[in-house]
Amino acid sequence: MKSGIAVEMRGITKRFPGIVANDRIDLQVRKGEIHALLGENGAGKTPLMNILFGLCQPDEGEIYIHGRKVGITGPQKAIELGIGMIHQHFMLDEPYTVLQNIILGAEPRKGVMIDYREALARVKELSAKYGLHVDPHRTIREISVGMQQRVEILKTLYRGADILIFDEPTAVLTPQEIRELMAIMRRLAGEGKTIILITHKLKEIMAVGDRVTVIRRGRVVGSLPVRDTSPEELASMMVGRNVSFVIPKKEARPGETILEIENLTAHDERGIQVLKGLSLEVRRGEILGIAGVEGNGQRELIEILTGLRTAASGEIRVGGRPVRNEPPRRIAESKVGFIPEDRQKRGLVLDFSVGENLVLKNYYAPPFSRRGLLKYDRIFDHAAGLIGEYDIRTPDEKTPARALSGGNQQKVIVAREVAGDPDLLIATQPTRGLDVGAIEIIHRKLIEQRDSGKAVLLHSLELDEILNLSDRIAVMYEGRIVGVLDPRETDEQEIGLLMSGGGVSGGGTGGDGKGEGGAAADGEREVAVGDGTAEGRANRDDGSVGGAGDHADGSGERA
Repeated sequence: MKSGIAVEMRGITKRFPGIVANDRIDLQVRKGEIHALLGENGAGKTPLMNILFGLCQPDEGEIYIHGRKVGITGPQKAIELGIGMIHQHFMLDEPYTVLQNIILGAEPRKGVMIDYREALARVKELSAKYGLHVDPHRTIREISVGMQQRVEILKTLYRGADILIFDEPTAVLTPQEIRELMAIMRRLAGEGKTIILITHKLKEIMAVGDRVTVIRRGRVVGSLPVRDTSPEELASMMVGRNVSFVIPKKEARPGETILEIENLTAHDERGIQVLKGLSLEVRRGEILGIAGVEGNGQRELIEILTGLRTAASGEIRVGGRPVRNEPPRRIAESKVGFIPEDRQKRGLVLDFSVGENLVLKNYYAPPFSRRGLLKYDRIFDHAAGLIGEYDIRTPDEKTPARALSGGNQQKVIVAREVAGDPDLLIATQPTRGLDVGAIEIIHRKLIEQRDSGKAVLLHSLELDEILNLSDRIAVMYEGRIVGVLDPRETDEQEIGLLMSGGGVSGGGTGGDGKGEGGAAADGEREVAVGDGTAEGRANRDDGSVGGAGDHADGSGERA
């Protein structure tokens, strides 16, 4: 790692209506290092890096690149200075191909024509060099979120950036992809490139960072070598208090069945069957976790349960009432709450205020509406209470949801859904992209729902989250439930084997899952809140993958 200063920001201040996002921030980043920028959601990390990339201008302060004072008037100027940014929310054009997105605005020419052959050769070279394999001929809408992230990285590398800003890059990646990204960052830093990693994931910082600067509520509270600190110290610096990495969890006392699914089948947009006779139950007073590698039918299952997708056959009952293929409002009125995976597209109306978003599910009913007219005084009073309870960082309840950080947007959704007093709460990736403080709040709320007698269906790609929160774990593989496990009697290796299609060696509840298998041990147990990502999910220790699961014959297993 070289000692020269690649980036220096002095006294940077940025104000938005009602909030100071950056308050006289000083930052130094050395050439060839991986410098983590740590802070909770809404701390001011992304606005600061948006300034460095020219997406907005500082109200005060100066920027130096390799010792030279510069004015970064826009992204094109930043690119000319050798700065690239991989955004948290992708800047991609969905109708265009991967190749077209990568070269857009930097197309090689042969005369007046775009030289696609040269472009393709360069992209393939970069893909191979950094392990970023993606089909260059597919359109963006045809590839997974993880593949889209690779396209963003390739866009930056294609333009020859020496300073790369990664804005929460792992929020959408699988564990294997995260490990690969960490290796890519190390490789880039080893070649003299400078990496700025915007994150709130302590494990990633400890694994890959050289130095870390902590920002809290728009101000720098410390900058130090990663080797000289600990996750506990960083968490305290980040949120301004001691963070509970474990949450007491009482013994589960499952009651009546709230959600019942029988022999559910469904197809995707291409007509391929993605759910194959799936059956499961969720009871009052329990959290049923769904584990599985992304793309094995979990998303389609959640969409069907919430009215966003049509099932081909099977039965779904909530509280004994049939709801298969009912519209979303009818399902919501059956006392079903839903925390969606994509908070911006499916959880919020971004141009609506925080207050309006907090009543999206019941704005048409008293006390928020009377004779077809909205009662904004009641709406905003209701919102103010939830803003305080969930620590939603917003100037006020009238602020557009678009202006909030991703973590605070997620808190709005969780607050709305829990306030609706559902009998069944469906939570899919509820803590994706959140800091440890926000994760703690949301985990507590999920446990509170379970302890108050609600049924909670939790879908997460984070195995540690599934293991720590769930009372029973249903593993999905190729559209079926291939195992139902007691979290006290299993581990990540066994779950990972099932997720990859291997057999189960014990610990499953078996049968129809109506017994008490999966209830927590007597008394309380501790639930970890940490932000680490599960390792070794898909394969055995020796790298081999087992054969078809115990229920690969299509009979499935009721969870």
